[in-house]
This record gives sequence, C-alpha cells and structure tokens, in this order.
Amino acid sequence: MSLDIFWFLPTSGDTRYLGTSDSGRPATNAYMRQIAVTAEQLGYDGLLIPTGASCLDPWVTAASLVPVTQRIKLLVALRTSLSGPTASARQAATLDQALNGRLLLNVVPGGDATELAADGVFLDHDARYTAADEFLTVWRRVLQGEKVDFDGEHVQVKGAQNFFPPVSQPYPPLYFGGSSPAAHELAAKHVDAYLTWGEPPAAVAEKIADVRARAARHGRTVRFGVRLHVIVRETNDEAWAAADKLISKLSDEDIAAAQRNYAKMDSVGQARMAALHGGRRDQLEVAPNLWAGVGLVRGGAGTALVGDPQTVAQRLKEYVDLGVDSFVLSGYPHLEEAIRFAELVFPLLPGKQPVTLREAAITGGAFDVRAGQATAEAAKA
Repeated sequence: MSLDIFWFLPTSGDTRYLGTSDSGRPATNAYMRQIAVTAEQLGYDGLLIPTGASCLDPWVTAASLVPVTQRIKLLVALRTSLSGPTASARQAATLDQALNGRLLLNVVPGGDATELAADGVFLDHDARYTAADEFLTVWRRVLQGEKVDFDGEHVQVKGAQNFFPPVSQPYPPLYFGGSSPAAHELAAKHVDAYLTWGEPPAAVAEKIADVRARAARHGRTVRFGVRLHVIVRETNDEAWAAADKLISKLSDEDIAAAQRNYAKMDSVGQARMAALHGGRRDQLEVAPNLWAGVGLVRGGAGTALVGDPQTVAQRLKEYVDLGVDSFVLSGYPHLEEAIRFAELVFPLLPGKQPVTLREAAITGGAFDVRAGQATAEAAKA
C-alpha cells in the first residue's frame, strides 16, 4: 500500500516559534514557491493551500505554482459560501487544465462567523452546510457536462453550464473535513476523501465509522485522511525538546486570548481541538506521542506527532490501520521541516523513496570521489 503524503503551504506566514518572536517569516509568493518546489523534489504527493482572511488567496497562489511544478498535486480551498457553483466550476476546470489534472479541492463551508460576516456571509452553522450541499449538487453536475436548472433554498441557477471540461474526470477530486453531524452527512453525500484533524486514534475511528456508514446509505464509498503537524528528530528526547521550544515564547496571555477567540466560533472541529488541551500547558500529550501544543494558539489543526522516525512512522501506521490512506502534514518552519520529515521518515513509509544517500561519506569537497561514486550508483538504481 502506498500512502499519499501531502505538505502544507503556510500562506499566512511561517515561524520557528509560535507567538511573538524575531523569527517570523512573511507569506510571500516567492517563499510559497520555494516550499512547493522543495516538496515536489522531495517526493511529497501534494500540497494543501489553506484559506482564511489572514491567508494569501488560495486560487491565485495555486495558479502561481503552475509554471514551477510538474508532478505534485495542489489541494486548493473551495469556499462554498463565497461564490456561485457555476463560476467556481469554471474556475476549477480552468486551473485543472493548467495543472494537467493535478488539482484537488478542499471543500470549506466556513467556521468563523466574524470572518464570514466580513465577506458578506451571514449564515449559521447548519445553514452553511445546507448551502454547501446545494452548491456541490450543482457544481458536480455542471462539471460532468450537464446543463443544470436548480432552485434551492440558497442556490438558484438556470441553464448553468461549463464549456471547458477539466482534465480530471468526472471532476477534480473533492476533499473535506468537518466534525458535526451535518458535516459528516455532507462528506457522505458528496466528497471523495474525508480529512479529520489529528485527534486520538479512538476518536478518529469513531468519525471514520460514522462517515463510512452514512456514505454507504448513499451508495458511495469515501477515502480517509488525517491532517497533522509533525515534530520528528533523530531521538525522542530531541523531538520533545523541539516541541517545548516551539511554544517557549508563548505567554499565558497569548494562550488565553487565542482560546477566547476560538471559543466564539461555531466550528465543532475547533471545539474538539480546544477540548484536547483545555488551554493548559501541563496536559498536552493527549495520546501517545500526540501533542496538542500547536492548538494553544493556532486555529484549525492543532496537534502534532512528536518522536523519532520509527515512533512517528508507527503512530502514522495506527491511523492507517483504521482505514486512513492520506496524511496532510506540516511543521515549523515549513521549508526546513519538509526536508527533515522526508529525510527521516520517508524510508519507513510504504511507497516512499529515501531522499538521502545511504552509507555515503560526503564532505562536499570538489574531490570527494566516494560521494561521486555513491551519487552515480544511486542514479543507476
């Protein structure tokens, strides 16, 4: 079995420390392209491009990566509350053509009422999922070549049609993550892959079972994935020290302010993330090697797998044993951690190739004959 391993583009900025420090990196397009090219060269299968008021626009960012990537897939946010399904279908088909079939779409109905209000959206939680259901019903039919009339509660179209089909058939695959019953029903009815944030394996198993059962009632099957941060080092002690260092600049006021902000959201998934740690620093290992420290101040995915390569690979396997075949990973800073994870963990994962030369003495000198021999042998393999 080969796993899909995705990395993450930090389109709201990057850092070595959560909280205020002198190591923050701005979210420039040049930096996003640097991460994307590096991830492709390392052998990652895809990149998640997030969405939000503090993020670079995901569609423009994805388009900017077309000329600098050839293989890696792009998982781009599809905001069902912010535009109509016909225009979004045309956008998706056009970008998928430019990417030659490498487009994936991450369905996002929205979870922050304040952010949505700034965009002119004033729907409550369940209404957003009703609207998303109607949106995807039209969107999928249009991209399958139908001419669509639809008169729903939130979506009305007459003669909706797309004239330039995508490379991916019948349409670019749909990914989605959500934890409420309404979200699970949307996943069961429409999406190809359900992504959960990194909760303990027992909780993930319950979510998978529910989505799988709901999908079966619609005569469908759904794939499953997990969104996680990773902190991997050569030893467990080094990994846990790196986790502590990541939050070493955080003040108690920083944590309290962030948690107050997240408590205002109507996202069930965000509430589940917050419940894992309760805003406290002294109970962050919520399952073996599953650390909730990122979620003290970061919204969305807030847990990280922490450990040496063998430990992290084993923890990933525990999710695989539940039916998971995809992981969307990230780490701070995202450029360096993409390299570190690939070097240390890829050799332990099914379907992934080592990215480093094994047992080669390399000094970087111009007359390093053994390194040249090792490189030549690797090229022949």
